[in-house]
This record gives sequence, structure tokens and C-alpha cells, in this order.
Amino acid sequence: MAPPFFKRTLLLVGLFISAVCSEPPNLEKLPNGPLTTEYTYEVVKSYPHDPNAFTQGLTIIGNNLYEGTGNYGQSSLRRVLLETGEIKQARNISPTLFGEGIALFDEKIIQLTWKSGIGFIYDQKTFNLLRSVSYPGEGWGITYDGHQFIMSDGTSTLYFRDKVTFEETKRITVRDDKGKVSQLNELEYVDGEIYANIWQEDRIACINPSSGWVNGWIGLEGLLQPKNSSPGSDVLNGIAYDNARRHLFVTGKLWPKLYQIRRVKREF
Repeated sequence: MAPPFFKRTLLLVGLFISAVCSEPPNLEKLPNGPLTTEYTYEVVKSYPHDPNAFTQGLTIIGNNLYEGTGNYGQSSLRRVLLETGEIKQARNISPTLFGEGIALFDEKIIQLTWKSGIGFIYDQKTFNLLRSVSYPGEGWGITYDGHQFIMSDGTSTLYFRDKVTFEETKRITVRDDKGKVSQLNELEYVDGEIYANIWQEDRIACINPSSGWVNGWIGLEGLLQPKNSSPGSDVLNGIAYDNARRHLFVTGKLWPKLYQIRRVKREF
């Protein structure tokens, strides 16, 4: 028979374990994915970019770069030759609207606006307006994963939307091992991950589209060198991925250069 002291000790231990196990976990502090991988970059090639383009959306097919620009009175949709930066086709939007992200899908282009709650769908070849869509809140970035749209609004939430009705089908909260990641801006779907510019930061989040977990960070500090900048060069913004050639391109608002880069795992 165990002595009374031993019985009391077991009882106290049991009560402590019970209390700890019954306490609900703090989900805000729990990691929900593996350790986030840190990447840096290698510049493969640079291309000319219109220093007057306030880049909000970027995508590419072959040698054709499609770009959505912002600012009231200056917002547009453009088709630009990659090698030369020459604007081959353009459509301006109303000066009362602030253009935001774009995405290509099914030989069409969708372009969001910032605070107006309206997006436009154009024919990819002619830029003729086909129809408009509406959404609550702000529009920042948008991409297409081959089945549906993924949209950002500057928060830590990404919204999945039906490509026909534009109705929301699901949403995810983006997190890394430090917590929620907000200021999600321009988006691009790259090899099963969502790449997102973080507004006012020189880095790109590589996001798991199922969980919202940031699988990796691409640090792009120093990409735009002072010798290559122009007066008014603003923040990093604009990601385009050539699926056929597996080439990744980035630029920024009012940047005179567009860069083809390769992500490289950072060694510590």
C-alpha cells in the first residue's frame, strides 16, 4: 500500500495534468506549418520598364507582358513587349477609378479597382470590355490558379472566387511562424504556391493555398540599385511567372527596370 504522502503527490500531479489538458489551446500562438524557408535571389536578366507605370498587376505570356497600372487619372491596362518595354496596346480606365491587380484566364483579363468595389473583364486580344463584377471592400491583387480567382484586399486574408459568378467560395488567413501576415498586395500563382508582394516591404511571401501558411520568404533587398532607379521610384510591386519557361519576373511602382530573377535558398 502506498504511503499517504505518495497518494497526495499522485493526486496533485493528476489534477495539474487535467487542468493543463482541459485548457483550450491559444490558436493565435500555435504554429500551423513547418519552418518557413528563407530565400534570396539571383538576377538572371533585366529589361526596360516604363518609369511612369504605377504597377499594380503583372502577368506574362511568351513575350507579351500584361500590366495593370494605378493612380487616379492614370490607371490603365497594357500589353507590353518584354524585350523592349514598348507599349503595344493600352486601354485607360475612368479617371474616377484607381486600377489594381490583373489576371489572365480563358483568353480574358480581369482588372480590379481599389475602393470602388468593381472589377472589369476584357477580351485578352482586343481589350474590349466584356462585363463587370462587384465585390465588397477593397481590391488589391488577383491571380488565377487554373480553376478560380484568388484575391487580396491588403489584409492577411486571401479570398477565393468563382471565375464565372465571382462569388466567394472560401478564404484563408495567411500566417508564418511569427503570426498573421498582412498588407498582402499583388499576387501570382507559381507552381502550386501563391506569391504575394507585401506592401512597403522588399520581400515576397510564398503561400500554401490550402492552409495559408507561408512556406517561404524571398528577400529582394537591394534589387533596384540607385544607379538604375529614377525620380519617384516607389515600392516593389508586380510579379509575373512564365509557366512555359518557368521564368519569374518582378518590378515595382515607377521602376525603370523589370527583373527576371531566380530564387535561391539563403545560407546562414
